[in-house]
Amino acid sequence: MERTVISGGLVVTASEEVEADVLVEGERIAALALRGSDTARSWAESGARTVDAAGHYVVPGGVDGHTHMEMPFGGTYSADTFETGTRAAAWGGTTTIVDFAVQGRGRSVRAGVDEWMAKAEGRCAIDYAFHAILSDVDESSLRETDALVDEGVTSFKLFMAYPGVFYSDDGQILRAMQRGASNGALTMVHAENGIAIDVLVEQALAEGRTDPRHHGEVRKALLESEATHRAVQLARVAGSPLYVVHVSAREAVEELVRARDMGLNVFGETCPQYLFLSADNLAEPGFEGAKYVCSTPLRPREHQEHLWRALRTNDLSVVSTDHCPFCFSGQKDLGVGDFSKIPNGMPGVEHRMDLLHQAVVEGRIDRRRWIEIACATPARMFGLYPSKGTISPGADADIVVYDPRAEHVLSAATHHMNVDYSAYEGRRVTGRARTVLSRGRVVVDGGAYLGEAGHGRYVPRSTCQYLI
Repeated sequence: MERTVISGGLVVTASEEVEADVLVEGERIAALALRGSDTARSWAESGARTVDAAGHYVVPGGVDGHTHMEMPFGGTYSADTFETGTRAAAWGGTTTIVDFAVQGRGRSVRAGVDEWMAKAEGRCAIDYAFHAILSDVDESSLRETDALVDEGVTSFKLFMAYPGVFYSDDGQILRAMQRGASNGALTMVHAENGIAIDVLVEQALAEGRTDPRHHGEVRKALLESEATHRAVQLARVAGSPLYVVHVSAREAVEELVRARDMGLNVFGETCPQYLFLSADNLAEPGFEGAKYVCSTPLRPREHQEHLWRALRTNDLSVVSTDHCPFCFSGQKDLGVGDFSKIPNGMPGVEHRMDLLHQAVVEGRIDRRRWIEIACATPARMFGLYPSKGTISPGADADIVVYDPRAEHVLSAATHHMNVDYSAYEGRRVTGRARTVLSRGRVVVDGGAYLGEAGHGRYVPRSTCQYLI
């Protein structure tokens, strides 16, 4: 069994920071020893491969709980395959993704899961798991969720948006939540009032308001908060846990705060785009704003401070990417002259860890909170902990040697995502993954990619570990 010692670094987890060396045996973490201890010295003298982490952080590999590789939307597919998307994730220090398998209308949930399993198998550079999107909620599909939970697909997403595509009405959502209350599944909800939004879209287009900025204007923050409120009340009726994805607006955060103050099993996620970008990007000249079209939409800048505060207070628990990239040329431009036809989604899986470390540099969060919202909490939320999300004996050796002083500029010219623009073009950040291990194997080191398609393994998940 190959042994690796990561020595000289500051080990940072969600719970502690300690100057320690880490011993990896095969695919798992075997032990930690205080730097300079007899145990650490014995490892160094044992002939094990050594990774020098002096002056660096040693952190768990990131867990991105919300990605969409090869996702069908708006007559096209997201530009990253499981091969290109997981490779880009590895470059950015993320070592596990949880993607979404889509139940097609008129098809079984199982068929959707099987289809996504086939897309990913043998192609992923890092480990992966799946949620399932419920498009048809009926007794047959609900029975299927029981078996899928037993097999490790333990969370199911429903949409209050996109009528005619993914939309579920309140009765369907309630039935799915009731089933989750009985089988242990976590219900995930895209909370926007899609029926009302469609009215506003129709009116905007009829008035000639067709530019990308109007995408954000019609998807009003009040319609996000209204749907969030409704989702919370449905979860209360069902006695079900609720996870609200990609929260973008102050008013929606306030609904989550009220629910959590009542002690409910309600959790919220936000994404880097809502923390670092704004409606100003949607209003960029010409058609440039199309690059930033996603749903929920980017909000006016004043919402950002409310999101950061909610991350500090844990009223928002997770930062995922909602990585769903569409190229500007050939995909986003399907919506020239009609913002409603712009594919909704943005790239981000490669930059999440660095952008959140930038928040550490700027004093918005501390180092342990960085690891908590990017690694440990998503692992616990989605039943991957303690194999993922921490550095402790027995955990998978998903480890990042992170240089906290490395400055670099985010750009489409240097990123590894399969998309022709960067949402953060020209943004300078401090901090970068230098060496990335996935289950003990070095997949990125010093600017070189050493991984391969097929190294990544499917990981069945247990149920959410936060339920009270």
